[in-house]
Amino acid sequence: MAEQEATANPADLSAHEAARQIAAGALKAQALTEACLARIDSADDTLGAWVNIDRQRAVFEARERDRRRADGLPLSALHGVPVGVKDIIDAKGLPTENGTVVDAGNRPWEDAALVRRLRNAGAVIVGKTVTAELAYFHPGKTRNPHDPQRTPGGSSSGSAAAVAAGMVPFAVGTQTNGSVIRPASFCGVVGYKPSQGAVPRTGVLKAAPSLDQIGFFGRTVEDVALAGEIMGPDADDPGCHLNPGPLLADSLAEPPVTPDLAMVKTPFWDRAEAATRQGFEELLAVLGEHGTNAELPEVFARGAGWLATVMAAEMARNLGHYVDKSAEQMSEPFRSLVTQGREVAAVDYLAALDMQGVMRDSLEPLFERFDAILTPAAPGEAPAGLDSTGDPIFCSLWTFCGLPAVTLPLLAGENGLPIGVQLVGAYGQDAKLLRTARWLVQQCAADVEDTP
Repeated sequence: MAEQEATANPADLSAHEAARQIAAGALKAQALTEACLARIDSADDTLGAWVNIDRQRAVFEARERDRRRADGLPLSALHGVPVGVKDIIDAKGLPTENGTVVDAGNRPWEDAALVRRLRNAGAVIVGKTVTAELAYFHPGKTRNPHDPQRTPGGSSSGSAAAVAAGMVPFAVGTQTNGSVIRPASFCGVVGYKPSQGAVPRTGVLKAAPSLDQIGFFGRTVEDVALAGEIMGPDADDPGCHLNPGPLLADSLAEPPVTPDLAMVKTPFWDRAEAATRQGFEELLAVLGEHGTNAELPEVFARGAGWLATVMAAEMARNLGHYVDKSAEQMSEPFRSLVTQGREVAAVDYLAALDMQGVMRDSLEPLFERFDAILTPAAPGEAPAGLDSTGDPIFCSLWTFCGLPAVTLPLLAGENGLPIGVQLVGAYGQDAKLLRTARWLVQQCAADVEDTP
């Protein structure tokens, strides 16, 4: 059986399955890493998902993972799994260039806290994936693996595209508005943004600390549940205080839960494409008694505006020096953001911050009745053209509230490109959210099998 499993191209394996085969001795971590590097060689000239790759160290780390298994030492859930890291996250030995020529060649002295935890969990760091400029809206070079003439989304464009193209089975991104969930939707992979405060941000570009959150990309729910290996409080990041529990074990629990889902269109439903609206109506039909239309409190109509206020003010404060020193090398959208942020009145900024807790608390009655919110991940398919990263509006509310969210590639648009279905959970209930996501994937698969 082990020999049969190992005959397929290892680069096509999901992260969870690859880790299982490595632990079972059916696959070598070095063989998996070399297969991923070969896939990068064959595809990245077209897709442009990577900005820096450390081949020699990646193979060395993979060989060390194989040696550890051969010695009979304990293995973690990410043991031997190749990982791509967004290029606003420090990894020792690799530049952190933040998507701007201003930081070209900048090398950190040490790993970001989450990269250190990845290495301790047995992951193999392959390299740095492309980010939009300073994790904002000006796109990098990455193209969508399903159609190179379309955006992969952003700002975690390289991480989403690398997983979708089979270059790595697992990748790390960040989200300040919609930068994990949206590119995962456009690229047709599973994207997971944990509850705010679950993953340390030490060693990550500080854009808007009240909003900045870490996220993950994989091919299955089980893949992104591996992120639980690196979660937990961190003394160097005061905002990282949450321990959401054993995500992998809970998301794989049998029998799966039978949840009740609240279909929430949000105040921005008019921005959803026709295929998205139709897809969600069909999804409600599949769910039957387990899916119910629900309304958000009226305060949510202003949530996206409050997020924009906080993001502009904090990014101007933390990143405005790029414009002050190198304005001619920064994009017009970023220069405009800094100008806008510097014009935000303190009273408006503080009032917007206050609404984060108000909005989160106002959802408690909904989560007392429902296990998760069901809502679009993006308005529709990835837009044509490479000058935009797409509209994050269906992510804004949940990012602002710091709630855990996961997108699943369950729908398709009129061009056959993926459309993500987003599930949002109660704060701190990440394991329950992933268990619910797994159930939804199984329900949709069963419906397809039952369709004549």
